Amino acid sequence: MNTLFELYQHLGWTLSLLVIGVFLMAGVVKGVIGLGLPTVAMGLLGMAMLPTQAAALLIIPATVTNVWQLAAGGQLQALIRRLWPMLVLIFLGTGLGTLWLGMGSDQSMSRVLGGVLALYALSGLFLPPLHVAPRHEVWLGPLCGLITGVVTSATGLFVIPAVPYLQALGLDRNQLVQALGLSFTVSTLALAAGLYWRGVLGGGEIGASVLALAPALLGMMLGQWLRQRISAVLFKRVFFVGMGLLGLHLLLG
Repeated sequence: MNTLFELYQHLGWTLSLLVIGVFLMAGVVKGVIGLGLPTVAMGLLGMAMLPTQAAALLIIPATVTNVWQLAAGGQLQALIRRLWPMLVLIFLGTGLGTLWLGMGSDQSMSRVLGGVLALYALSGLFLPPLHVAPRHEVWLGPLCGLITGVVTSATGLFVIPAVPYLQALGLDRNQLVQALGLSFTVSTLALAAGLYWRGVLGGGEIGASVLALAPALLGMMLGQWLRQRISAVLFKRVFFVGMGLLGLHLLLG
């Protein structure tokens, strides 16, 4: 049991409380809008620790909440048949990115993380609704998967360009939520494999990530409760503004 607390003891109580608060907040965001847990976690934790440390803490909460998300909806087999080329390239792109780029162990990677956060916020706030014709999915899906994998390997974020692409497929709300969960699950497992290969995902990090699961699940349940009582559109707009400001802070800091 001591190994579960090893990383938190190393971080100190103040930073440990920050981790708990961040995952609680990230879970709330995911519960309300169906995405955002890794974005919030990586963005906020990136101000206090190296991206590799933040990504290691992310693995278990992201995997469990994403599997929870993809399990709902009853259309998993159909989505896998449609999206498998993109999913395969996400995994391969993450592997290639790990070998080629890797997630840096210095503060320069925080600026890269900030740039991706800012780009994601701008796309969420200002990108008009897109539509991908079925005939283009055969090449655009794998391309988006490859780029998403490379970005994942460098920053721990797996939203660009996967999220805009999935939103452009014309899926209904339940299908989109399940497709996002499927994409995020593959990305998280690929990221975990890359971190393990680089030697930054050992027993201590996994144990610390397990402890981060509780606030993430609590936040997600709270977010699902809030979703019935607040405007999800307004909440999403505030989320993107916040991520944009956070991205600029990391980019210029």
